[in-house]
Amino acid sequence: MKFVIQRVNEASVAVDGNTIGAIKKGFLVLIGVSDSDTKEIADKMVKKLLGLRIFDDENDKINLSLTDVGGELLLISQFTLYANCKKGYRPSFTDAGAPDFANEMYEYIISQCHEAGYHVETGEFGADMKVSLLNDGPFTIVLDSAEIC
Repeated sequence: MKFVIQRVNEASVAVDGNTIGAIKKGFLVLIGVSDSDTKEIADKMVKKLLGLRIFDDENDKINLSLTDVGGELLLISQFTLYANCKKGYRPSFTDAGAPDFANEMYEYIISQCHEAGYHVETGEFGADMKVSLLNDGPFTIVLDSAEIC
């Protein structure tokens, strides 16, 4: 599982010209799922995501969490995080999770963030989405379950 986390001042996602999700201060999270992922891996990834202390405190030190700043989440599924570019110039996506399984895991991650008490907005799984953001920093972190689980 892979999360690309961007600290944002605002972010939104649109499908067919209609905004379907929008947040103010918080995290825009692009989520990639592989077939080897499990709910246990998702739980560890969500725990790490929600515990990240990457907001500035009163001394401009990166020390505050999403909870500390009252941040929101915009969660977007993105199978292209599993692009394999080893051969040639056309990426292969065979490492990405099968759509039904990936959607199940994406919905599970959403539910875990909701249950933890966060305001969560989402994209639409499998849709052609247009994502807009005002990255704060810019500050972007990549979490890969192969490295943290």
